[in-house]
Amino acid sequence: MLSSYTAPVAVGPASPTQVETTTTSSSSRASNCHHIWLVTGPAGCGKSTVAQHLADSLGLAYIEGDEFHPPANIEKMRNGIPLTDADRWDWLTALREESVRRIASGSHAVVLTCSALKRKYRDVIRVAPYFNTGVDLHFIYLSADPEILLKRVTGRQGHYMGSNMVQSQLDILEPPQADETDVVCIDVGHPIDQVKNAVLQKVQSITDQEEA
Repeated sequence: MLSSYTAPVAVGPASPTQVETTTTSSSSRASNCHHIWLVTGPAGCGKSTVAQHLADSLGLAYIEGDEFHPPANIEKMRNGIPLTDADRWDWLTALREESVRRIASGSHAVVLTCSALKRKYRDVIRVAPYFNTGVDLHFIYLSADPEILLKRVTGRQGHYMGSNMVQSQLDILEPPQADETDVVCIDVGHPIDQVKNAVLQKVQSITDQEEA
């Protein structure tokens, strides 16, 4: 199993402010606990591949963040124009609301992909548990060397995110810091099957800890 990438980010379960406080029994806690697993990182890190494997393995609802970009955002990226903060706000809000909606409609947990390159972007999603009792949010940050990201994006076919956009994402990237204790970091510079297994085992470990 791959070890979690620990520098500079703390690896562990969600912070106390994001974990439901309750006096019910363990069985009741487990039934009332819902998770949003947000797989994040820059283009080429393998978000969709890892997230789809996680959702399929655990039978969870899956939300592909790229599908929620408005046409104007997609057109900008297709033309190699980086998105601005203003371009992203409505997109981030839509992803947060869709995740909560899926849980409210009966999904026990949701796997979501979103680049969430800056801390303030992650903070938009972090609002989700504040007004939704029993929802725990976790970020799974996929970390890789820029050379690996560029190689992967260059090899993709038919995706609007071209290799010229990788550097623009790295330029604004704010990797999670140690005080973002709802983040697990995974080094994805390994064979993809090892990465997928490492993420799955980490998610299962966190779920077991929170529902014990």
